[in-house]
Amino acid sequence: MSLVGKKFPSITVDAISEMGDNLRINIFEEATKNNKKVLLFWYPKDFTFVCPTELHAFQAALPEFDSRNTVVIGASCDTNEVHFAWLNTAKDNGGIEGVTYPLLADTTRNLSTALGILDAEEEFNEETGDYLITGSNVTYRATYLIDETGKIFHESVNDMPLGRNVNEYLRLIDAYTHVQTKGEVCPANWEQGKEAMTADRLSTAAYLSKN
Repeated sequence: MSLVGKKFPSITVDAISEMGDNLRINIFEEATKNNKKVLLFWYPKDFTFVCPTELHAFQAALPEFDSRNTVVIGASCDTNEVHFAWLNTAKDNGGIEGVTYPLLADTTRNLSTALGILDAEEEFNEETGDYLITGSNVTYRATYLIDETGKIFHESVNDMPLGRNVNEYLRLIDAYTHVQTKGEVCPANWEQGKEAMTADRLSTAAYLSKN
């Protein structure tokens, strides 16, 4: 079930900074108390293959997110210790050395379960009477954009092999900010600086006739 339009779950999770400091981060409070947008992106595992390409891509775009009053936070179900080891592994060896935004360590899986993004199912074992988890029990590549009120205005979930396009999240933040500040709606393929529309049929017809 989609969480768009709903408040982000107010769940506090362990996290680590680039310097190895252990943190406790509540995404909802990160947005509301600091009056910032938050981009939270989940990836399956540290020390894997597609994942470091994404973490470095978000790092490269960090100034663009900063200029849009947006905090970037990464997340997986790995521990803070594994995160720190990966942060201290060189880029040319598959590491994420140089990444400066915090990483959530959702080892309890409380937040990822609330979001419904784990690759896991429960099956009942009739012989033992136990419920067993099947699947990897790690997260898909889920991404959430949260506004200054803690409301989710975008969510997307990719399968494990599919890396994200970081520029699309910048475009979505620009579009949402335009709606917030101008009260206009943004048509297909809208980018910052392009024409938007008012929410009525005449505006749509005029836009389509020119495009």
